[in-house]
Amino acid sequence: MKSHTAYLTFNTKRKREFINITHEIEAEVKKSSIQEGLCLVNAMHITASVFINDNENGLLSDFEAFLERLAPHEPIDTYKHNLTGEDNGDAHIKRTIMGREVVVAITGGRLDFGPWEQIFYGEFDGKRPKRVLVKIIGE
Repeated sequence: MKSHTAYLTFNTKRKREFINITHEIEAEVKKSSIQEGLCLVNAMHITASVFINDNENGLLSDFEAFLERLAPHEPIDTYKHNLTGEDNGDAHIKRTIMGREVVVAITGGRLDFGPWEQIFYGEFDGKRPKRVLVKIIGE
């Protein structure tokens, strides 16, 4: 069995942002030369997420509105976590809701998606560099 590891870094311009990273992951699958296997994509920060969904702007706006209703950023003093001097208690909750990682099958050297599926990086406490792990294993 072969493996390929890559680390992608994202530094968003906004505190909260969704980025379609499908092309970056496809490039790593190609570099790996693995034809049959699995691809793990993992956010390595506790205020960021990786998830799979449709690349449709209305849906991404719906996610942002939904998450803000569930865990609004303000008032900041709502979160006990923020008593530590942080202001990102909401970002931890949003990450938990959206998920930490995805695993996608590789078939014939390509990500084996269902219709409309794309991989997204979700940032909930941005404006600083954060890493995503890509681990590909197979033959």
